[in-house]
Amino acid sequence: MLPLPGRRGRWNLRRPKYGKCKGQVRLGHYKSRDQRLIYIMGRHLKVRHVTEYHYSEPVSFGEHRMMFRPRDSHSLRLVSTQLSITPRPKRVSWIYDVFGNSVAFAEFGSVRSDALTFVSEVEVLHYESPHFTDLLLSSAERMPIEYHPTEIPDLAAAIERHCQDPEGVVTSWAKEIAIQAQYNSLSVMTEMMDVIGRSLVYQPRYSAGTQDPAETLRRGSGTCRDFALLMMEGLRSYGLAARFVSGYLYKANRVRRRGFGSSHAWVQVYLPGCGWVEMDPTNGIMGNRDLIRVAVARDHRHACPLIGTFIGSSSAYKGMTITVDVTDLGSATVDEAN
Repeated sequence: MLPLPGRRGRWNLRRPKYGKCKGQVRLGHYKSRDQRLIYIMGRHLKVRHVTEYHYSEPVSFGEHRMMFRPRDSHSLRLVSTQLSITPRPKRVSWIYDVFGNSVAFAEFGSVRSDALTFVSEVEVLHYESPHFTDLLLSSAERMPIEYHPTEIPDLAAAIERHCQDPEGVVTSWAKEIAIQAQYNSLSVMTEMMDVIGRSLVYQPRYSAGTQDPAETLRRGSGTCRDFALLMMEGLRSYGLAARFVSGYLYKANRVRRRGFGSSHAWVQVYLPGCGWVEMDPTNGIMGNRDLIRVAVARDHRHACPLIGTFIGSSSAYKGMTITVDVTDLGSATVDEAN
C-alpha cells in the first residue's frame, strides 16, 4: 500500500526502520503478475530552480507562463512548494492545462526593472517504480503494436507526427533500428534510446527552441530536449503514442548524468499493459529512476518550464542564467497513523 498524507494534511517524515540505506527506504510493495514481491524505494528530494533574466536598462514585462510544480501521482508525492518572483508581480494565477499540468501565470503591470528572477523550491517523495516486461501484453510484443479501440480516441494526438519529415530522414533512421532489433517491441525502443545516447553528442543550449529531429540527426548533436523530440517522432513513425516530458534529473554520487544542473526533458511511450513508460534517451533510463516529472504534453512547446516577454528595446536583453540543484534530504518514511 502506498503512503497517504497524514490526518493533519501534511507529510510526517521519520527515520527509516529498514536498516542502513541512505536516500532509499522500503516504503511499500506490490505484486507483479507472476506474484514476485516488489519493494518500492523512495527518496526525499528538494529541487531549487533559479532563472534570472538580465537587461542593460529597466524594461517592463509581459505575462510569464511557468511550469515548475511537479505532477503529484503514485510515484511522486509533493511535500511542499514555494515560488518567489522578483520584482514582485501584480498577480499570479494557477490553472490546470488540457494535459492536467499545473501552470502558473504572472502579470507584472507597470513595474520596470533591469532584472527578473524566478526561484522555485519544491520537496517531493520520489518512488522508483520500474516497469517490468511481464506487464506488456503478448499481443504487443512485436511491432507493429495495435492499441485497443477504446484507447485510440485518447491516444490519437500522441500518435500523430508533429514534425515534418519530407525527405524521410527520421523515418529511415527509425526503420533501420527496427530491422536491427528484429521488430521486437521492447528491443526496438531500448535500442533507439541507446543509439541516441551512443551516437549523438550532448551539447547544452540555453537559447529558446528545439531542433528539428532531422536536423539533430544531421548535426549529430543536441540537448536533452532535442534528443527527446527525436525519439518521440521516431516512436510515432511506428504508430506508437508518445509524449514529451519536462522536469528535473537527480544525480546520486559517482553516477554520471548528462543534463544535470538544469531542467531536463525525456519521453513517455504508451505500451498496452504497461501504460505510459518513461524513457530518457539522454541518459539511457527506462522507468522513472532519477526522473522528477513536472509536465507532459503531446507537443514539446506545451511543456516549456518558463516562457514570457518583455517590453523595451531588443538590444536591452543581455542574457539569462539557469541553475537547478536537486538535493537528497536523506531517508524518510511516511507515518500514516499520525
